[in-house]
Amino acid sequence: MIFTDGSKLADCGVNLGSATVPGGATRTRRFVRRLGCALVVVGVALPIYGGTGVSAAPAAASYNPSNDLYSMKSLTEMIGATEFWHQGFTGAGIDVAVIDTGVAPVKGLDAAGKVVHGPDLSLESQVPALTRLDTNGHGTFMAGLIAGKDPELTWPYEEAPATAYRGIAPDARIVSLKVGTADGGVDVTQVIAAINWVVDHKNDNGLNIRVLNLSYGTNSTQSYIDDPLSHAAERAWRAGIVVVAAAGNTGYQRGASAPGLADPAYNPFVIAVGGYDTKGTREEHDDTVGSYSASANVRGARRPDFVAVGSRLQGLRVPNSFIDSQHGPGRLGDRYFRGSGTSEAAAITSGTIALLLQKYPSLTPDQVKKLMRYDTRPLVGANPAATGPGAMNLWWLAWERPQNTYPQNFIPATGRGSVERSRGKDHVSLNGVQLKGEIDIFGKPFAPGTSGSSWSGGQWNGSSWSGSSWSGSSWSGSSWSGSSWSGSSWSGSSWSGSSWSGSSWSGSSWSGCSWSGSSWSGGTWASGSWA
Repeated sequence: MIFTDGSKLADCGVNLGSATVPGGATRTRRFVRRLGCALVVVGVALPIYGGTGVSAAPAAASYNPSNDLYSMKSLTEMIGATEFWHQGFTGAGIDVAVIDTGVAPVKGLDAAGKVVHGPDLSLESQVPALTRLDTNGHGTFMAGLIAGKDPELTWPYEEAPATAYRGIAPDARIVSLKVGTADGGVDVTQVIAAINWVVDHKNDNGLNIRVLNLSYGTNSTQSYIDDPLSHAAERAWRAGIVVVAAAGNTGYQRGASAPGLADPAYNPFVIAVGGYDTKGTREEHDDTVGSYSASANVRGARRPDFVAVGSRLQGLRVPNSFIDSQHGPGRLGDRYFRGSGTSEAAAITSGTIALLLQKYPSLTPDQVKKLMRYDTRPLVGANPAATGPGAMNLWWLAWERPQNTYPQNFIPATGRGSVERSRGKDHVSLNGVQLKGEIDIFGKPFAPGTSGSSWSGGQWNGSSWSGSSWSGSSWSGSSWSGSSWSGSSWSGSSWSGSSWSGSSWSGSSWSGCSWSGSSWSGGTWASGSWA
């Protein structure tokens, strides 16, 4: 049913009014809530689907986002991002740091100034043709969900065709820090170094990093108070950056005395996000927690702060990346991929926070968290151990006024525990030798409390990790020089330039994976499936 006369349909929660949009113009505001009614946003003719939802795997060559209720066109309408857009808030001026596998210059993320590249701290950084590029595909997928924007996405964004890809906050900017390799391999010390870089450089060279997306987590076996990764994330939070962490994948987070939520999501200061599935319908009553989403597995364990949509989402594809080559059924035509997991839910949340912070720039991370937890809706029949207070609700967030200062009073983390225990069961390896023990990626001692160390130029924890010069839209300079690598060893296995042979990026193709790790396989990068 389409309404064009400014009327209100009370039982379906539709309100119409006016709002200021970019450029100072005033236009009709359309407020649609998914309250069990099959509604169409005014002026946007979308098909309505019943409980059967959409095809599980549309033919790659015939994918049409207009017919997919999991597409970003449909989801931004269903969950309420468009209500922020109606009010003129699209994420402009907000930078979201994404510590992941890099971001590829695919359509939707290739506009000038859309992506700023921080240092490449991955094990691929020593190959110029691989530096900063996403050979895995995960980081690009997350960046697109947060802030993707096709050139065809013209204002008003919600009225652009479904073929124009859009993230939750189309005008936000991505600051990419690559830490993961083609197969997802990454050591926890690289992630800690990346977090500290974000804290130390959040306002450099015109940056305004207000959000940090960590679609990542380990199954650490120690308290959040002691854990170095947890401490680094908390340091970012205290620096005024809203840290969004994936809750993690069920199964991977259990066993070996691991907590129910991943590390650093189990730190109570940060925002821990689980994922839910819309079931491919516009109704809310059938929404369910994703089967992949981790929950509190023992009494008293930390629960997710809320759940966000995370199932079967339309993301940007990196042709010939690891995900693309290993998970063919997930392809949606030539440009897109379908993925599910708490990774995706975290990215959706990070985009939402960019909208909030553009609207209310003075909000502290604690205030953001309070507001988002308060404005949730329950999932019918769901276990609170998996959902926390419920599902993120952008319709309510768009109209809620922030409360006064809201300080969190948990016990602060110290980071004085074991970096080896922080890795959990995930280890990168070189020539079959795993990186283990209280050392970083260079083999340098990782002393208690090191997780709070600041960067000095391109140096961190006594090693040269990255160049410190700024050039255009990226940090440049020699990274991890040969002399830095030589002499660093993992249990007798030395790094050398020859380790990189056999791996190449030619155009958009990637072949070979010299670096291995158990990071991929639905563990550390918390995506439950690619299909």
